[in-house]
Amino acid sequence: MKATDINLSKSATMGDVARAAGVAPATVSRYLNNPDVVSPKTKHKIDQAIRAMNYVPHAAARTLASKKSRMIGAIVPSLDSNLFAPALEAFQSQVSKAGYTLVVASDNYDAEQEFKHINQMVSHGIDALLLVGSSHDEAIYQLLKAKQIPYVLTWTTTPQEEHPCIGFNNKIAAANVANYLMDLGHTKFAMISNNIKRNDRAHKRLLGVRDALALRGLSMSDEYLVERPISAEQGREAFRLLMSRSEPPTAIICGSEPFAYGAIFESKHLGLEVPRDVSITGFDDMWLASLITPSLTTVRTPQQKVGALAADYLIAKLTGKDVALPTPLEVEIIVRESCAPPSKH
Repeated sequence: MKATDINLSKSATMGDVARAAGVAPATVSRYLNNPDVVSPKTKHKIDQAIRAMNYVPHAAARTLASKKSRMIGAIVPSLDSNLFAPALEAFQSQVSKAGYTLVVASDNYDAEQEFKHINQMVSHGIDALLLVGSSHDEAIYQLLKAKQIPYVLTWTTTPQEEHPCIGFNNKIAAANVANYLMDLGHTKFAMISNNIKRNDRAHKRLLGVRDALALRGLSMSDEYLVERPISAEQGREAFRLLMSRSEPPTAIICGSEPFAYGAIFESKHLGLEVPRDVSITGFDDMWLASLITPSLTTVRTPQQKVGALAADYLIAKLTGKDVALPTPLEVEIIVRESCAPPSKH
């Protein structure tokens, strides 16, 4: 039977799709729930029938029948920049191949907002959840445990291993940046950071910088730490403030890359030359880092790898497979034009 033989004035059923594709309804069900178990030839026939008949599976009925929604949630701090986009793209690609739909929300670094989003996702029956960072309300962990919903924390590591994590060591990454700058001869440091009380990655990066300085007998006073919401405009304001100090820093470590872009933009406005007057570093190696003038020395983080590995972990958990979490992922300093030894003048 062809799809054109079906009365399209009514909603097509799974049985209609099966007849049009020449397969059993159970095969259509398997295709919808786990495409990888169906042969490519059968996939094509079913997909053609679904498209021709405008068939849409009844999500509520599928959820009741299988006790699975085929939805995986992800809560990220922000959707305003492309900071999390590469990871989410890789994550979505992997979960989609396994027959899942990604549902995304942002909490804007607000713990209460995060809990509301997660509560709503759980109420809609998400099967698994991706979170960013390690600082979350204990009620969230209790809720996920009670509902037996697999989850994974990303962009971070936890030494206690009490929660599954896929990410990198933010403290060590930031310490490496400080060491690189000290090797160039810098001793007067400043840092532009996101709020360290609401962002555990920012807090760990600050700790990494302070620890690295202390090991060489240096320090950074609180007046040289500027906390701001993440944006290039906030980076401009923070740079202007730091360079107005009676003893301006010779090196500014930016805990998030948009701060570094703003700092470089503002340096031109103030008539300062980077890196002659001040060295600037970023964090994450976003697309603009190599294109801005001067090009930005920064920490390259494995964003796509984090997303892909997080998806693989959650899918394995959902299919009842044992899966080992990876060791902390490697990061590297990408040296470009924005850093140099401190000027002698």
